[in-house]
Amino acid sequence: MSKQIDVIFFGKIAELMNEKKIQMDNIYDTGQLLNHLKSVCPQLEQLVISIAVNKKIISQETILNDGDEVAIMPPFSGG
Repeated sequence: MSKQIDVIFFGKIAELMNEKKIQMDNIYDTGQLLNHLKSVCPQLEQLVISIAVNKKIISQETILNDGDEVAIMPPFSGG
C-alpha cells in the first residue's frame, strides 16, 4: 500500500530545497525522509533540523502514515 505525505520546508531549508512544499510517496519514517532529503540536498547535513509531524515537534524517529504532514524547520528560539 502506497503512503503519501506532505513535506513543508521553512526558512533556510526552503531556500536550500528551492521548494516550500512537496509530496512524497512511500516514505515510511522520519529517518528515511531525512536520509532522502540529505541525498538530494547535501547542504542539509550542515544544519540542525527540527521536525514536526502533524504540527507536533518530534525528538525521535517517527513512523509516518498516509496523509501525514511533516514540517522540516531550522532551529528556532523563543518561548
